Amino acid sequence: MALIINHNLNAMDANRNLSNAYSALGTSTKRLSSGLRITTAADDAAGLAIRELMRSDVSSLNQGVRNANDAISMIQTADGALSVTDEKLIRMKELATQAATGTYNSDQRLIIDSEYQAMASEITRIASATSFNGIHLLNGNLSAGPGDIGQYHQGSALVSTGPMKIHFGTANDCTSDYYYIAIGNSTASALGVGLGSGAVAGASISTQALAQVALDALGAAITSKDKIRANLGAMQNRLSNTITNLTIQSQNTQAAESQISDVDVASEMTNYVRNQILTQAAVSMLAQANSLPKMALNLMG
Repeated sequence: MALIINHNLNAMDANRNLSNAYSALGTSTKRLSSGLRITTAADDAAGLAIRELMRSDVSSLNQGVRNANDAISMIQTADGALSVTDEKLIRMKELATQAATGTYNSDQRLIIDSEYQAMASEITRIASATSFNGIHLLNGNLSAGPGDIGQYHQGSALVSTGPMKIHFGTANDCTSDYYYIAIGNSTASALGVGLGSGAVAGASISTQALAQVALDALGAAITSKDKIRANLGAMQNRLSNTITNLTIQSQNTQAAESQISDVDVASEMTNYVRNQILTQAAVSMLAQANSLPKMALNLMG
């Protein structure tokens, strides 16, 4: 190589290598300090896109777990209220059995019927008052209509009507992302008991004949209530299984996202040390290269 002074090619080479090594050292420093392999789109454009999709899925799945837990709390609220209704119906059947025997006179049966009607009023009050987060559960607002249950859920208004839609998935597919919870009307009139005076079975036990037919009506009412509770219990178990599945899915998605996004500290630390040594060597050689043109002065002196 000729000895020249207009261009210091050796210094230019050393400076280029120093720039590359220092840039790589900065990248390693950024990755080690953040714990992320991908900090900007320039690091891995495709990986960044995949990572962000996975992160959105993880967040949505975690919210789905919270949604399902809220639904379980709502079901437990409804089931707790129905357990009290159960006690009232059992007492009403006991009273009907008492009034059905011939050892009581009409005045005594009227007294028995007054408690019977009070129990019925309490059942209606419980059904009307039981709510979760301002949503009435037992007054028929969440009852299902005939046919496909999904066709009767209306969520376009400020207040949803029909069976409650429980959404827990990452999309809006009815086969995998949500299902409906329907809770039947549990008022006394819906159950067919305690409607006051009249010929309807279960309306009153003020006479021996009415008390006798009320027993069948009360049996049917208890069965209807038990069906509602059984459906709620099945839904609660289903939601528990859903939570387990969502949690596993979230963890696996998080693990996959980590493989793409997180830095391998051991590997990156090796790169950091390598780049640090290269940077130091480049700085040293740049200083030496800058002094090489001075050798020309020896020839000129």
